[in-house]
Amino acid sequence: MTKASDDAALPIRVAALYQFTRFDDPAALQGPLAKLCCSQGAKGTLLLAREGVNGTIAGSDDAIAAVVDHIRALPGCAGLDVKYARAAEQPFYRMKVRLKREIVTMGQPDIDPLASVGTYVAPEDWNALIADPNTILIDTRNDYEVAAGTFRGAIDPRTRSFRDFPDWFRAHREELLGKGETPPKVAMFCTGGIRCEKSTAFLKSEGIEQVFHLKGGILNYLEKVPEAQSLWDGECFVFDQRVTVGHGLAPGSYALCHACRRPVSAEDRRSPRYEAGVSCAACYDERSNEDRERYRERHRQERLAAIRGEPHVGKVYPADPDA
Repeated sequence: MTKASDDAALPIRVAALYQFTRFDDPAALQGPLAKLCCSQGAKGTLLLAREGVNGTIAGSDDAIAAVVDHIRALPGCAGLDVKYARAAEQPFYRMKVRLKREIVTMGQPDIDPLASVGTYVAPEDWNALIADPNTILIDTRNDYEVAAGTFRGAIDPRTRSFRDFPDWFRAHREELLGKGETPPKVAMFCTGGIRCEKSTAFLKSEGIEQVFHLKGGILNYLEKVPEAQSLWDGECFVFDQRVTVGHGLAPGSYALCHACRRPVSAEDRRSPRYEAGVSCAACYDERSNEDRERYRERHRQERLAAIRGEPHVGKVYPADPDA
């Protein structure tokens, strides 16, 4: 299949991006950026903070190019890290540009990836690093992400939030690194690279020197490394309606539980506790019957809207002339 036919079959361009930089006044950047995204018909979420910008957006090729060009013109963003993929349909319901204290929340205010960070490793060199017996490999993502796929031999911290990572590392430091004079290398990875920027900066602040991270994250690896040479097993969870992607960033096989937002495999969907739009085995005991009735009605309304050819979530209503 040619690129032109690929683009026809998958007309939506998805851009995952981030840049650590210093914005003196993120609020002043919010309005112009939001206005541009909306005028271009782009959807997704962009986060602005004093430490930079982070997010994923989707739209036409021209729309994404315009937004990326705008962000690259912001202070310190000329080298903006962007990973592109394609989708058959718009994977987001609306456009949000939000102000945050951190563009990825670790809860460690003194950690500054601009001051100190681990060694970047290109996807082409990643296999050699993680195959080294003197390297320990840590997945810095959340437990539900790891469940969909990870690198062979990776340690799963089983954290529910990135905020939990510092406490987990401190609690397991001796177990991970031992007491020897020559500690192992520590290699870490995440979806797009941003969490590893902070986690390697955190480990450096804890006195760990031999710290490495996958440049561009799993998405970059799945795009650049041929499947036949890959040490990745499973699929990669992404935070939009694609749910997961595989090698070559092809759409994955997982669905999303709309009650708890966890990825749901084909096997998970065979559970008697799974009901589309209502529950999955992982969250069934976390919700009440009343919750499930609400979700069931919401799902019914979504199906009815689809039959009418209308959006349900993210629908834009015309302005009330009498308001």
